[in-house]
Amino acid sequence: MIKCQKELFDIPEGITYLNAAYMGPLTKQSAEIGRQAVERKLTPWGIEVSEFFSIPDQVYKLAAKMIDAEPIDMAIVPSVSYGTAAAAKNIKLSKGQKIIMLADQFPSNVYPWIELAKDKDAIIETVAWPQDGNWTAALLNAIDDNTALVTACNAHWTNGTLVDLVAVGKKTREVGAALVLDLTQTLGVMPFSVKDVDPDYMVVGGYKWLLGPYSYGFMYVAPRNQNGRPLEESWVTRKGADDFSRLVDYKEDYEPGARRFDMGEKTNFIHAPMAEVALKLLLDLGIENIAEYLKSLTDYVGERAGKLGLNVADEDQRAPNLIGINFKGGVPDHIAPALAAKNIFVSIRGNSIRVAPHIYNDKADIDRLFDVLESEL
Repeated sequence: MIKCQKELFDIPEGITYLNAAYMGPLTKQSAEIGRQAVERKLTPWGIEVSEFFSIPDQVYKLAAKMIDAEPIDMAIVPSVSYGTAAAAKNIKLSKGQKIIMLADQFPSNVYPWIELAKDKDAIIETVAWPQDGNWTAALLNAIDDNTALVTACNAHWTNGTLVDLVAVGKKTREVGAALVLDLTQTLGVMPFSVKDVDPDYMVVGGYKWLLGPYSYGFMYVAPRNQNGRPLEESWVTRKGADDFSRLVDYKEDYEPGARRFDMGEKTNFIHAPMAEVALKLLLDLGIENIAEYLKSLTDYVGERAGKLGLNVADEDQRAPNLIGINFKGGVPDHIAPALAAKNIFVSIRGNSIRVAPHIYNDKADIDRLFDVLESEL
């Protein structure tokens, strides 16, 4: 098992940050790379034309490796909402067909489908919270021959309860439906392979578990969908864009693969190098190793919660990196201020305290959390 990596981060003593599901901190190395990138913009004459393409090429390779894809299948997007909007532009949907989603799914993977359903006179079917905690069974039961689209995640963002995406992918293919995934809360800390799941589109925001900058994320587009219409028409996505002297020789053809779905200004000379460093760190540590380490922490949360008589999802129904401590009737109002007063940072989501450790946390952080909970309950 890997060890705690706190030395890579600028987290002061006395701060217990258990909230990567809200926003992940940059590593010290990534922040330094960002500072250097800002300084380069002071002298833009030193930026080569080739860097418009070589910098994102490195990001494509790393992001693809993380999901067992090919670099040509990856696009760079600024947000999950951008990626889901691009997917919605290309989803085939007929009147009366169903779009299936989870209850309380994150809004960026909801609003595009509400609008699409309005436009096509389709039906939104929301799968209710399963009483037994088994999202997979509930979701599979909802998918039928009238389903055109399933939109889901690997773990529910509020409390980390799992969805078996391999099973969901299999069922969607059986009925001829599309599958769109938002993996913002699990990618980089939980293994995932597009070869196993076969989604049509997968989008991830990079500023949480991927430890990257804000407004820089990634999108996977299955090869079968790579002739679709992009959300925007950018010069950098067209063939021959690397020849700046001929840019006004307007091209109808796009670059191959998923490149047409890239956001404009995809290179982002500041964010891209920072994201590259963060992706390299996670891949070097090993996603499976990270998942194992984080599971040791969330299992410990579950153990400590049980001793207080608090409920968490069963071990086989929760993600390794994210766990909800559930309170009947809601989290008492005084808990969040008491934790904040001790510099312990978590999120309150619904009736749960959402605990989201990352590689900079250890069991001592969990003990600090429960020291406060024990004194306040």
